[in-house]
Amino acid sequence: MEILKERICRDGVAIGTEILKVDSFLNHQIDAALFEKIGEEFASRFSDVAPQVNKIVTIEASGIAVAAFVARYFDYPPVVFAKKDLPNTMTDAYYFSEIMSFTKMKMAPIRIAKKYLNEGDKVLIIDDFLAHGQAAIGLLNLIEQAGAELLGIGIVIEKAFQGGGKKLRDRNVRVESLAVIERIEDGTILFA
Repeated sequence: MEILKERICRDGVAIGTEILKVDSFLNHQIDAALFEKIGEEFASRFSDVAPQVNKIVTIEASGIAVAAFVARYFDYPPVVFAKKDLPNTMTDAYYFSEIMSFTKMKMAPIRIAKKYLNEGDKVLIIDDFLAHGQAAIGLLNLIEQAGAELLGIGIVIEKAFQGGGKKLRDRNVRVESLAVIERIEDGTILFA
């Protein structure tokens, strides 16, 4: 998606060789016009399964906004997001998994209430980043626990050099990434 790549080059900040900071438009401050285009692009890429999608699943927090914009282009299915912390309001049964958070360098629990993810649901995962694949694999685990069916994963930015996309594709999971970064070198973001 060229408009996204241009925005990454213009406003993204490479930190070392592993980190891409895009908080000015993606995960701290949101560019709603860009998110509309992201939603359109995911609708195009997943047009073959769009009529089947009845839930969009993501993980808090920065995946929520993207997923909500994408939902518009899939006839507004509910957006269900995995919670990382256990709020005292989460009193019903839930599905549980643990993921390694590389940004926080610790294991993080994730949960989805059983009443929001059901057997037979046809699910599309939408998230902002794919790096090592831990969040996506954790969400996939929750979907499997529910007996739901994953139709695909939509990622705004994939850092291919960190291997998460390969792990998922090796498991025959359909992954559609709008911008794939091959590597970050000398402050320059290089796309695949």
